[in-house]
Parts: sequence; structure tokens; C-alpha cells
Amino acid sequence: MDRHLAFDKLHNFRDLGGYRTADGLRVRPGRLYRADSLGKLTRDTPDWHRFLSLSVGTVIDLRHPWEADARGRVPTDPSFTCHNLSIEHRPYDQAAQTPDVDPGTYLAERYLEVAEDGTKELAAALELIARADAPLAFHCASGKDRTGQLAALVLALLGVPDATIVFDFTLTELATEALLSDWRARNEGRSPAWPAFGRAPAAAMRLFLTGLRSRHGSVESYVTEALGLNATRLTATLRAHLLEPVATTWPPPTFRRATPAEAPLLVRLRDTAALWQLAHGIDQWKPGEKNETHFRDRMESGEIWLSHTDTSVTGAYELWWSDPAAWGPRPPDAGYIHRLMTTPYTAPPATGRALLTHAESRIAAANRPYARLDCLSSNPRLRTYYETAGYTVVGEQREKTDGPGSPYAVTLLEKRLR
Repeated sequence: MDRHLAFDKLHNFRDLGGYRTADGLRVRPGRLYRADSLGKLTRDTPDWHRFLSLSVGTVIDLRHPWEADARGRVPTDPSFTCHNLSIEHRPYDQAAQTPDVDPGTYLAERYLEVAEDGTKELAAALELIARADAPLAFHCASGKDRTGQLAALVLALLGVPDATIVFDFTLTELATEALLSDWRARNEGRSPAWPAFGRAPAAAMRLFLTGLRSRHGSVESYVTEALGLNATRLTATLRAHLLEPVATTWPPPTFRRATPAEAPLLVRLRDTAALWQLAHGIDQWKPGEKNETHFRDRMESGEIWLSHTDTSVTGAYELWWSDPAAWGPRPPDAGYIHRLMTTPYTAPPATGRALLTHAESRIAAANRPYARLDCLSSNPRLRTYYETAGYTVVGEQREKTDGPGSPYAVTLLEKRLR
């Protein structure tokens, strides 16, 4: 389920595989990786062996040479070559920014500076990626800004939609706390002055893509005019090396109850789903709203189920046996489905419907004739999804409360089970 590959010292190492293009193909898994500083790798450690196991043939280091000298470079190895291409020509100190600096606007402006300054290095990086006949990894310091810009250019040239590019950028949010911890360790325990340090707001990538197209007309025109490359030829080579057809068949999902030890996994799954919603302009979930205690409490008072395809987690849902906050006092005639979530871009099609069906089977097994759920009244897209699954709108709760937040309005939906 998780695009972040597990390392001890690396916090933001991700596979770009699996993202869909507008014309129905997908990025091949295991071919293109983005990461925080590979200079944190040390020979003969589990991290080093894990990295070598990926068969990376080319590493692109996007940092300034002085950064690499100060913080370390990836150890040399005959299995790969390393290229230092510093795309950022005007260094800036994010940690020193004041709290009033808006992160979306500020970061987008810096990214546009890099797009205009680092043309020689960006062109070289794109050509290396296009020519690579083995897996390739590119990185900067945190794996967010310079790495995010290069990832955005590659994904855009491959035909991946903007919402997906924005989502990929925001996934650094899952590593923010670890990146902050590293910064504090290097700075005698102090915290950055800028509250947004280490954050990856969706607005930053949206504004960058909008600004780049405003200046150049399209990403392809930018590649041609500013980078001096043949965008048509480059795009064709990238697509030939990095895209593949989407699978048409998948193993059937399997389901099992989550355990308390899996509360961190559920937090991460929900936060990932929240980032997907924000990237797609859906204002419903926010990362960090539900912690491990929430999920453990729900396991005690109800049920939480995980879905798997092969060995990968692809989704989850909560099943409650009462829901007075939304539905008021009720007889024990229903099960209440909450936090239905799937893994973005990695769950097989119809995983959400399979989770709903499984939840309904659990409710029916408890001899309760109704499945009930709610969604934000301001989210018509989700309401339509549930209606196509057989749920009927039966009312609205205008002042639902769920934790310490302000009351909000939800639409109530119900399905009679056979």
C-alpha cells in the first residue's frame, strides 16, 4: 500500500510506479525512484543492502556540490553511476522563513526560479532518465522540492494528470516529522522558525505547474524552448521506457480484521487517502485528524477490516454498531460503515465496492437489516458513489460532531440488506 520504501535512515524514498496516464497506461513499478539524500546511506548496513537490491543503475544527485560535501554523497559502487546535477542556482533557507510566509506561494516561486535557472542541469537529468536501461533514482536533501520538480516534469511528459502529480508531491507530508527530527538533530535540538518547514502543500505544486504553463504554454513547450530538447522525441523515449499497459485482471481481495498493532498502518492509510482527496480538490479529510488511539478504540467498540490483494494492503473500513452523533438513538437494527478507504493508484478497480460488500455481509451476519453511512453534505461526488452502490438518502444531520472539531453537516444514507 505504501509508496515509501522502508529504510532506517531514508524517510522519503518512493517508487513512482503505478501512476496512470490520461491515455490508460501506467508507470512501470521498480524503474524510477525519488528520494531524500542518498548520502545518508552507509556501506554494509541493512539500508545499503536494501538499496542495492533495487538494481539501480543510475543515481542523480540534485543538490549543490557544497551540500554533498557537507552531508555526504552516496557511497560508490560498480553497480551504478552517479551524476551531480545541481538544478538550484539561488539557494534559499526554508527553515529561517517567518511564520507569515505562505508555503504554497513561496515554494512555487522558488520552483519557478529553478525552472528558469537550472535549465542545463534539468535537461541533462531528463536525458539521463530517458536513456536509462536500468532503474534510476534521483534525490536532493529532503526529497521534496528539487526532487519534486523533476518528478513533476517527468510525470507530466508521460501524460500523468496534474491531480496525480500534485498527490505525488504531497506524499512528502508522510515523512515530514522524520525530516524535522533529522533537522533538529543537526541543529542542537532547535526547531525551524518556519512552521511549514518540511511540508509539501498541494498549492505549491499546483501553482508551479500553472506558472510554468503560463510562461511557456505547456510543459512540452518549456522543454523545447527553455531546456533546448526535442520534447516530442524525449516524450516518446520516456514513454517507451517507463510506461506499460494496466493489468486487466487481479486476484480476488481477501479480508481480515485489523489488530491493535496495526493502528500505525491505519493512520498512514487514512492520511494517504486524505492527501489524495486534497490533491483532487475534495475538502473532506485532513492528514493527522485520526491518531492510533482512535483506531484502537474503534477496534474495541466495533470492528476494523483490512483488504489485501496478494500480500499488499489495498483498503480498510470501520464498522460501528451504533452512531448516535449522526443518527441519534436507534434500536440495534443496523451497522454503521465509516472511513471506507482504498490505497490511491495501487488498489485494483472496484476495491471500494468490495469493501462495502464485505461490510454489508458482516452486518447481515449480525442479523441487522440495515447498512448505514454518512458523507459530508458538501461532497456530492461521494454521495453519488454510495447511491450507485444501492444506498438511499434518508436525511441529513446538520450538526454532527466527531472529536474536537466544529459541528458539520452530513447526508445520511441507508441500504436495506437482504
